[in-house]
Amino acid sequence: MHLIPTIPGGWNPNAEGVFHIEQTPGDIVFLSAADTEIHSLNNAYREIHQSAANGQSDIPSLRIANLVYLKQELTIDKYVEEVIGEAKLVVCRLLGGRNYYPYLFEAISIICEQKKIPVLFLPGYDAPDIELLNSSTVEANIADTVWKYLCAGGKQNLINGLKYIFKAVFNLQYSFIAPQRIADLFLFHPVKGIISQEEQTVICNNNLPNVVILVYQTHYLADNLEPVYYLAEQLSNSKVNPVIAFVNNLRDQHTCDELFDLLTNRNTRVIDVIINTTSFSIKSLSDKEDDQFIFLKINAPVIQAIFASCTREIWEENLFGLTPTDVAMNIALPEIDGRIITTAVSFKSSLGKDALTDSDLLKYSSHPEGCDVVVEFARKWITLKYKTNQEKNIALIMPNYPNKDSRLANGVGLDTPASIIEILHALQQHAYHVGEFIPANSAELIALITHYVTNDTDTSLYRPYQVSLSVEQFSHHFNQLSSALQQKVTQQWGKPENSPNYNEDAFIIPGFLLGNIFVSIQPSRGYNQDAKAIYHSPDLAPTYAYLAYYFWVNNVFNADAVIHVGKHGNLEWLPGKSVALSKDSCFPAALLNPIPHFYPFIVNDPGEGTQAKRRNHAVIIDHLIPPMTRAESYGALTKLEHLIDEYYEAYNIDPKRTASIKTKIKQLVSEANLETDLQSSVNDIDELLVKLDGYLCELKEAQIRDGLHILGKAPEGDQLIDLLIALHRVPVSGQAGITQSLAKDLQLPFDPLNCDYKEPFSMTGNPLFTDCRIIGDAVEVLELLIRSILTELLSGDSTDSGKLTESMQYQLTTAHCKFILEDTLPKIRLTTKEIGNLLTGLNGYYVPSGSSGAPTRGRLDVLPTGRNFYSVDVRTIPTETAYNLGLKSANLIINRYLQEHGDYPESIGVSVWGTSTMRTGGDDIAQAFALMGVKPVWQMANRRVSDFEIIPLILLRRPRIDVMLRISGFFRDAFPDVISLFNAIVERIAQLDEPLDQNPVRKRFLKEKQEWKDKGVDESKAHKRALFRVFGSKPGAYGAGLQAVIDEKNWQTKEDLAKVYINWSGYAYGSDRIGESAHEVFEKRLSDIQIVMHNQDNREHDILDSDDYYQFQGGMANAVQSIKGEQPAIYFGDHARPENPKVKTLKEELLKVYRSRVINPKWIEGVKRHGYKGAFEMAATMDYLFAYDATTNLVDDFMYEGITQEYLFNEDNREFIEQVNPWALKDMTERMLEAVQRGMWKEPKPETLERLQALFVETEI
Repeated sequence: MHLIPTIPGGWNPNAEGVFHIEQTPGDIVFLSAADTEIHSLNNAYREIHQSAANGQSDIPSLRIANLVYLKQELTIDKYVEEVIGEAKLVVCRLLGGRNYYPYLFEAISIICEQKKIPVLFLPGYDAPDIELLNSSTVEANIADTVWKYLCAGGKQNLINGLKYIFKAVFNLQYSFIAPQRIADLFLFHPVKGIISQEEQTVICNNNLPNVVILVYQTHYLADNLEPVYYLAEQLSNSKVNPVIAFVNNLRDQHTCDELFDLLTNRNTRVIDVIINTTSFSIKSLSDKEDDQFIFLKINAPVIQAIFASCTREIWEENLFGLTPTDVAMNIALPEIDGRIITTAVSFKSSLGKDALTDSDLLKYSSHPEGCDVVVEFARKWITLKYKTNQEKNIALIMPNYPNKDSRLANGVGLDTPASIIEILHALQQHAYHVGEFIPANSAELIALITHYVTNDTDTSLYRPYQVSLSVEQFSHHFNQLSSALQQKVTQQWGKPENSPNYNEDAFIIPGFLLGNIFVSIQPSRGYNQDAKAIYHSPDLAPTYAYLAYYFWVNNVFNADAVIHVGKHGNLEWLPGKSVALSKDSCFPAALLNPIPHFYPFIVNDPGEGTQAKRRNHAVIIDHLIPPMTRAESYGALTKLEHLIDEYYEAYNIDPKRTASIKTKIKQLVSEANLETDLQSSVNDIDELLVKLDGYLCELKEAQIRDGLHILGKAPEGDQLIDLLIALHRVPVSGQAGITQSLAKDLQLPFDPLNCDYKEPFSMTGNPLFTDCRIIGDAVEVLELLIRSILTELLSGDSTDSGKLTESMQYQLTTAHCKFILEDTLPKIRLTTKEIGNLLTGLNGYYVPSGSSGAPTRGRLDVLPTGRNFYSVDVRTIPTETAYNLGLKSANLIINRYLQEHGDYPESIGVSVWGTSTMRTGGDDIAQAFALMGVKPVWQMANRRVSDFEIIPLILLRRPRIDVMLRISGFFRDAFPDVISLFNAIVERIAQLDEPLDQNPVRKRFLKEKQEWKDKGVDESKAHKRALFRVFGSKPGAYGAGLQAVIDEKNWQTKEDLAKVYINWSGYAYGSDRIGESAHEVFEKRLSDIQIVMHNQDNREHDILDSDDYYQFQGGMANAVQSIKGEQPAIYFGDHARPENPKVKTLKEELLKVYRSRVINPKWIEGVKRHGYKGAFEMAATMDYLFAYDATTNLVDDFMYEGITQEYLFNEDNREFIEQVNPWALKDMTERMLEAVQRGMWKEPKPETLERLQALFVETEI
């Protein structure tokens, strides 16, 4: 048997282009990844050379190069040939080991062997690497000694190390001393140098706060201390004691314990803030909460100040802000420790080429703007800590979009008004000045908010306002903005007095004061003020009203802390850099001062929360998902269930009754419009019954929300029971799902998580299953039995329960229930930490970090909530688990399309979001890889993606598929390496010598490249454009643009919606990862798309819970249809159960969500428990249903009729909405009438239309 090899990809995650290192040959070539080491070694060599000039002239010449430039094969080949091949000794210090530099290692090994050049391969860390040391071609003791000199570091050690090499390798007569290591941890003073603990105590003023500056020891050894001196000086000027500590590394607990003692002087010195400049993380992704974690023990906020690896010029010109390496090492990994991300405090600057070594030298130079921001941030944290609670000014800000009074206090999965009430009561209990009155409940809160002016511009005409900013104050602060930002605002919005919230020489600020607490809604983004902006300005500058709002919060109210409550606001999405923002060019940095910023945020959305962490220095306080429950059955669906059961009971006994039941079933199916769902006619009753049986079970078992979460409050009663089951339904860490355990205990012949509900089922001898005809019935029995068991266990009365006693015979189920009671339940009850840790942060202390993800998808590690969540190591995307799921899902897509169209698809458009990528490890990207016939290559040790391999067609057994990605703005920011990897795959596939009918990527590449050249485009640009497959928002901008245009009714035709989507999405991110306008190419890609695909990875929300789904999937589908003139296949990937993904049409998913949640009385009663926010949720659902129809034409008349009947005509529901949120009743009525007027609701019943019109008139009065 012959094995067919895969085709290597040749991608390097660290590649940054092909460089030519211009360097003359030398006797010794030294390669290192550390600029600090290169700088120190150059200085050491210079000192030896100067001494040699006085007597010894035979000193070997030295050449030094940074490994960062030796990543591309062409660069390596050139350098090896020109420089290394002419050397007499090569020293390679490989940070990351041999596997991190495979091509370089091989190239050096080969030429050194050929030319008999001795080579030293040395580890980049102070931990031995036997493989590297054994690969050296000099004696082991020489390699080990040189390595020890380098590890010891510093000029004197490097001088002696070079002298040792001269003697040991070149046989020159030099004397030297052994390596002299300095302490791994030590305190330092800018004037005195290394100091003792006693000296530090004397230096510190006991009346001033203490701020630690934590720095890598290598900077001390390289004398690269300019940024440290600057930070220390600015802290001293701010009346703060700087405590400077140098560390070798923070990788083990013993070192951290020593550091704790060093910083706190054995717990006798209070540390108020830590400014941390080290990279990576102390904790690992798998670490559990640990009371001995150093930052928790010190209990001070940890500010991450970044020593950037790029130059200031690159940072200024680059909207990404920092390099992918910096994002990984200095942002993403430090977030694991709960560090608060700020900005760059230093950049590398060139010292030019050293004439002696012919080597490029760099040093770390201070970035004064960044240092000042960090110092001010530290000072504000200290102020927050030492002010009394009575004195603190706290801003509580709620999202508000769309900008209507019906949609105040947004917050995904959160009862935001009720959560604000909980926060206010907690503040009152802790002696914050909340005034004489605080609202007793959310209804009173909303009444107070809407008593004053809101973001609804009409309200400025007739409502009072409590807070305003004078024109003089506004002008003062506006003039302090950079000229670039001022110009963007004035060009977009004209004169300040034209602002809708401008009144009598002042800007009106929505909100009100309760003592020292400001309660408000975040200002409008501005698209409701300029109807044209949505079409042409994805990077719209904020309005004058927006600026005035944050000017007031920062400078008039003088907020000591800001709390943005609920996912998510819009400040972190304003135009600017992705990370390391500048107040001169980035609106988020210009508008929110460096003050403590807290952000209660749903735990299952790491991406969008991470955006606030990285762009607005937020401390996330993650909160629990809403209670989840089974949809169960209701109304006509329940009747049909009973009729089907009756039908089968009578089938062999009473043919006459059977015929009668058939008639009733047909009638009820027609009345409920279930023929659309089942794609079957009532005329074929046998086929209909089989499908109906399974479908009713599927609807019944669907997971839906049962109400909303309230910050700091654990669910109780039925909501608690159902949530516990939902958290354990899927396998977790190798443990089977809870219904799977029960099924095994009962020896059932099927897996309840991977079964066909409509398959026949019979189990004699067990009374539990007497009434079960199909597997779906048996699954329901399992669900109800588990619920009964947990209910009994939580009631605390297990001794008298026959059922419970019986259940304890079930070994696996008993063990599972024990785990729930001992592990999961206590964590759920710790939901109180959400308020507790918010108060901890407001006291100026450290908020513990925790992982993020969808808890019902097996991520119980995200519990308990109330922590400062972090995301993932971006270098592992896609993970192996994600690839396995992506491969299954890709095959399902292909099979579905084959069944429906009789041929393989050639081109698919996939929407990829950063938050779901973080949540899943890259399911969507993995799916795209699998569709193209590609598999990632992971490094063995850390499982990071290092390359890809192409599966040959003979193994793939199908044609490749051309995949276009429409990435979100956050994905662009967070995953630049994944974009690079995807582009490398596209280019490699385009180069394959394969039949064009088997490789549509190559087919389109060749065709389009020639077309561009025929139009006069040069070879390079034509090549680049023909490869574009990754598109997204304009650099610095976010979103797809459709929400505002639909909410504001600012469109006439579907072509208008397509225009907005294309204008917002037509920026290509090619191999250089820099977005460029490529709308013509984007339209060409859209014209080829046959399938529009979107995946959902959990059931903690659905596609009618969020505007993002219709904006991205609906937007793409509508754009394709507008260009092609025909609708593509629109598929939905259900990845909620990773072991069993499903692919269905979007229409099927819309129908499922409509029946299982939208018109389900169980869901409606759940949201009604939340008053105003419940009505908000109903209005939002209606809006999203409408918007999906606007973009896809997939909403049938009966769906409009059904939602209207349930929300607006059901007397109880209508009265509820009218009482708690009358603005929602008006908006919902208008929305349904708009559907009629636009012809989307094609044939409403006359009586329905009449009632809607009458209701509209009523709401207008």
